[in-house]
Amino acid sequence: MTNRSFSDKDRWLLPEGIEEVLPQQAAHLERLRRDLLDLFHSWGYELVLPPLIEYLESLLIGTGDDLDVQTFKLIDQLTGRLMGVRADMTPQVARIDAHRLKREAPTRLCYMGTVLRTYPDGFARTRSPLQLGAELYGHAGIESDVEVLHLMVETLAVTGIKQVHIDLGHVGIFRALAHDAGLDDELEMALFDALQRKARAEIEELLDRTVLDEPQRRMLTALVDLNGGEEVLEEASVVFRGAGSRVLAALDNLRKIASEAARRMPSIPLHFDLAELRGYHYQTGVVYAAFVPGHGQEIARGGRYDDIGKVFGRARPATGFSTDLMTLISLSAQTPYQTRAILAPGDDDPALQNKVSELRGRGERVIHALPGAAGDVQEIGCDRMLERRDGQWTVVPL
Repeated sequence: MTNRSFSDKDRWLLPEGIEEVLPQQAAHLERLRRDLLDLFHSWGYELVLPPLIEYLESLLIGTGDDLDVQTFKLIDQLTGRLMGVRADMTPQVARIDAHRLKREAPTRLCYMGTVLRTYPDGFARTRSPLQLGAELYGHAGIESDVEVLHLMVETLAVTGIKQVHIDLGHVGIFRALAHDAGLDDELEMALFDALQRKARAEIEELLDRTVLDEPQRRMLTALVDLNGGEEVLEEASVVFRGAGSRVLAALDNLRKIASEAARRMPSIPLHFDLAELRGYHYQTGVVYAAFVPGHGQEIARGGRYDDIGKVFGRARPATGFSTDLMTLISLSAQTPYQTRAILAPGDDDPALQNKVSELRGRGERVIHALPGAAGDVQEIGCDRMLERRDGQWTVVPL
């Protein structure tokens, strides 16, 4: 890639994957932001505002290499230490729970803010998502997993996303199979990569290099085909009948979560994929993602990641989800927020000023006309005006 200086006519250009939000969309976004924070509050989730930048060691800890590649890095001029601009707020919220709050009771936290990434990511192909999420710390049972999954679905409903279906998996199944087979880290990661691409021939070739017995090979290879409806869980019970206790416990955990999720959200289709290992480097249990018809990429994701708080001094159980609010708005069936306003004439009549104050107090948007201003007042959203009638200032249509 070559650098070039901008000409005067190019100075308005933004970097690729960096967007700005114009008035109508910004108003719609702000309305949704308020609605979603109210939703989280009603469920008991407390808002936190992590910093935009942190020392790199804290920002990337426990998340694997993927986040490292996506993080913009800079030198702190005060200390000379390496810092990063957050590319994901999840590790920051884990630090807040473990190091700042230090509660014994289960803690529910939510967050919303812009993150910055070095490469475009997600459905919207943006480098500056408006990340929204919720985390539940301090409870290891399926109840917390289902609660967070349910909250994710409710979040999508508030934003107007319809026809959602959920993909469910469990990283503990593959992790336990790899452990029981004694795979080294290099082979485990190679198999992980091949499973994500569902490359059966490559998986079989990798396993041919090992001394694994036939049942172990069969169970690892079978992960590629274990995807579909609820029948997948029954098929998995047969395939993993001779597996170790950790594999069976993970499968049982997934089955219980799916059963409770179906009971709470009977209208939401559940799809299972035991080769889906999103977040494998830090997730420890169930993983899930939301999809809508016509869009191949997930629009929200979540799961359990019990180990992330250990590096901050408290290894509390943890589960959560996150999404990009800008992506949800782009897919929403909701009508964009229509800005409506009342035009007030440039008049110093005290009665007019009192009327304007009264209207604004009722939530109306009132704009004073400016002498000599050009353009149509409808450009700024005015569809009514204040007019003196019978000695009273009255709102009338434009």
